[in-house]
Amino acid sequence: MSIAHIVVTILAAAMVGFSAVSVFAGAAWVVKPLADYGIPRSWRPWLGTAKAAGAVGLLAGLFVPAIGTAAGICLVLYFAGAVVTVLRARWFSHIPFPLMYVAPVVGSLVIGLAA
Repeated sequence: MSIAHIVVTILAAAMVGFSAVSVFAGAAWVVKPLADYGIPRSWRPWLGTAKAAGAVGLLAGLFVPAIGTAAGICLVLYFAGAVVTVLRARWFSHIPFPLMYVAPVVGSLVIGLAA
């Protein structure tokens, strides 16, 4: 395991964890777009939980690589779904936001699998 993998994984987990906390806290800059995209309010706890579990899984992957790989793949799928949701809602200017969160996750996966 390289220093780069550790740093990128911690960054990815921190970003995804921050996103989860923002959903749980009901931050207006997160929940308003969700409503605009047509996401039911009842989904918010599930979305936050999925992100939180992914963040914890990435960190656990530093000790058990298979867990980190699984968490990374699930987070990539989660954020791919977010991109599809944004596209379906036709809010094209919001596409960079899920991509910003998934980029370090992809980096962590690539570095981890290359090692």
